[in-house]
Amino acid sequence: MTRIAKGTFIVSLQPLPFENAPTDAKLGRMSIDKQISGDLVATTQGQMLSAMTDVKGSAGYVAIEQVSGTLAGKQGTFVLQHHGMMNRGASSLSVTVVPDSGTGELSGIDGEFRIEIVDGAHSYEFAYRLPGD
Repeated sequence: MTRIAKGTFIVSLQPLPFENAPTDAKLGRMSIDKQISGDLVATTQGQMLSAMTDVKGSAGYVAIEQVSGTLAGKQGTFVLQHHGMMNRGASSLSVTVVPDSGTGELSGIDGEFRIEIVDGAHSYEFAYRLPGD
């Protein structure tokens, strides 16, 4: 059975050096720190790699972040993997739980984490499954 968790989060992104890249490369690296509230109460830490292009509205990013907190009264950690793309302004984003990354009471978690940004405010809808559901 798939469960749905909803809430909001605050994200802090900080630039990090991108090693071994030419100075004119449009590659970036950032740290990700989130404070998540709602049905999932957690913090995250991770990193993002991005690539910009000369075409306005085209870019891509990937990220990995470890989530640590409480979901449906269960404590533990899991890892989210991001894959984002902008194609001349048309965006797509997939954020999924890395298989077998859950620990503690969240061991075996599986799911998709949808992010929505409206007027600068971040919210989420997390469709997830736990063993025994």
